[in-house]
Amino acid sequence: MNRILKNREILLFGIIAILVAGFSSRAPGFASPKNLAGIFNDTSILIILALGQMAVILTKSIDLSVAANLAFTGMAVAMLNAAHPELPLALLIVIALGIGSILGAINGLLVWKIGIPPIVVTLGTLTIYRGMAFVLSGGGWVNAHQMTPVFLNTPRHVFLGLPILGWAAVAIVILVYIMMVSTFFGRALYASGGNPTAAVYAGIDVGRTRFFAFVLSGALAGLCGYLWVSRYAVAYVDIAAGFELDSIAACVIGGISTLGGIGTVAGTVLGALFLGVIKNALPVIDISPFWQMAISGAVIILAVIFNARAEKRRGRIILRDKAAKTYSEATA
Repeated sequence: MNRILKNREILLFGIIAILVAGFSSRAPGFASPKNLAGIFNDTSILIILALGQMAVILTKSIDLSVAANLAFTGMAVAMLNAAHPELPLALLIVIALGIGSILGAINGLLVWKIGIPPIVVTLGTLTIYRGMAFVLSGGGWVNAHQMTPVFLNTPRHVFLGLPILGWAAVAIVILVYIMMVSTFFGRALYASGGNPTAAVYAGIDVGRTRFFAFVLSGALAGLCGYLWVSRYAVAYVDIAAGFELDSIAACVIGGISTLGGIGTVAGTVLGALFLGVIKNALPVIDISPFWQMAISGAVIILAVIFNARAEKRRGRIILRDKAAKTYSEATA
């Protein structure tokens, strides 16, 4: 499995490199370090959001409410900053993480304790959280002049050629990677989606694991709420509309199996960067936004087909090896 995933990541990295080289032939300077750093910075929020989505998908679930969570949390912290400019930024970030975690926990409890399918739960909370953002703001906007300079400018400060927003994404990638490879929770995510029955026999509470996956997804969405509002200097009800589909697309393109239990942090990051390159490059070469949507959709379908074929081939190999082992034991 590791070899297949590794090859998938190398293939995706190669495709991204080819795309960058191809686009730079049409738009000189596209492959410059400064522009590539800008693309990574623009994709940072998607990377963070996709890592939370990855944790949920690994458990054979899905979270369609991440963008609505982002919108509500972003609106809440923006209004709080406007009303109480004396509050420190660190406290506002903690509040954003807390609100996002609570919204994610609501999803997790409905899936875990009541047994409602995740797609139904999160489709409902998607609308509810958007409605909560409208009720909270009264349909109004929070503009840049209402927010404090520290709130707006901190993620924009450049350090070693990359804004703090980009470094935040790097830090989250490292933390999630360590969690996935070095903690019981990370292993439980894979086991809960890959083979729930075996996970139960191994002492893993599958329902509890899915609950905490939703909490993690919600917390990262809450963090993205602050980062989005500060990045674009505005908060309104419809921010990040449709962004939940981008987070799912990044996971699927990166090799995360929608059937659960298969995928890596590196694949998710590369999937998000692939979308980031596409979205930054197509306008530069005068491709219509409608064609951008069509191209993104086609890529997602191809990625799903590729994943399905790889999983089917892997299943055949497992059955073949098991049969060979059984035959050898019987012969002996």
